[in-house]
Amino acid sequence: MKINKVTLYSHSLDEMLNFYVDELGFELRAQTNASFEITIGDSVLEVKDYHPQEKPYYHFAINIPTNLFNSAKEWAKSKVELLKEDGEDEVYFTLSDAHAFYFSDPSGNIVEFISRYAVSPKSPSKAFSVQESLCISEINFTTDKVGFIGSELNSLGLPVRKDEAISEGRLNFIGQHEAGSFLLLGPRKRRWIFSDRVSETFPLSLVIDDKLIISLNREGEMKVESAETNLG
Repeated sequence: MKINKVTLYSHSLDEMLNFYVDELGFELRAQTNASFEITIGDSVLEVKDYHPQEKPYYHFAINIPTNLFNSAKEWAKSKVELLKEDGEDEVYFTLSDAHAFYFSDPSGNIVEFISRYAVSPKSPSKAFSVQESLCISEINFTTDKVGFIGSELNSLGLPVRKDEAISEGRLNFIGQHEAGSFLLLGPRKRRWIFSDRVSETFPLSLVIDDKLIISLNREGEMKVESAETNLG
């Protein structure tokens, strides 16, 4: 599974634009009065203005080259305050064979930079910049309908990592382990690591493999469309 595009919502659109483009240096692809798009490696992140009273926040991850983790961490520390868990500002995931660090953005999103040693390439560069970002590799899909939506995703050819069974009480990594990209299907009120925030349902959409547009609404209901049809 490859995540081509993710569309999120924000109550702080101007601050988000300044943060990602001016402060972090991501390339601005498009901009309107109500949205903007940036390039993150092979993926696109679109942020849209959000007017309801809720203040949406999400968790998403960005894959980075395996030889630039320490450089990326130092780069990030020069721009943001890294989040900590049990006093540590990074983590090693044994199952994924990956190192990661986290920070928050003006919308309160929990942003993860992760080096997946088994699947991500090395870079010829010796120092990290945002242009070294590989792709968006995780986005949360938070809903009270975990079992039902998990079955629907399975029927679309999107299995749980390592063919595990869907669990309604925990985070399910939807996607092939060897691809290194996942839709994080899980219930509300689950605390995100490296944060005091808990998972909540907010609208979002993503394009997968240039074929499917998968959307989630405010009620946690999923809609699936053909990306090829929408592209005309």
